[in-house]
Amino acid sequence: MIHLERKTYSQLGTITAPYVHAVKHKDTLYVSGLTAFGSAAQGGDVARQAEEVFRQLKVIAAAENTTLSALIKVTIFITVVESLPALREVLFANFEDHLPASSLVQVSALFSPDLNVEIEAILALD
Repeated sequence: MIHLERKTYSQLGTITAPYVHAVKHKDTLYVSGLTAFGSAAQGGDVARQAEEVFRQLKVIAAAENTTLSALIKVTIFITVVESLPALREVLFANFEDHLPASSLVQVSALFSPDLNVEIEAILALD
């Protein structure tokens, strides 16, 4: 039997949709797509929204007794590819010397019209 631990983090607010913030399988944590929805960054530019997403990722990592240096892979969805230079600055600042594997996908829209970026992540846990 596969043991999966479905996780929510109270620091990130209540989820009202059919998902959890993350699912842990053995020593790997799969984080759902995070956005700036419901935060002061919602409606801001891609850099501001990405910083909010990384704030959330840091909350999750801290709750799991790790840091963003444990990132294995991120998948990034952006609505405006021209915002990539600003996004890259945020990525380099948050990844530091621990670059994860990464995929970047341009999408026509996210679930709310004032969102510009969504980031999924996979972290290694010890």
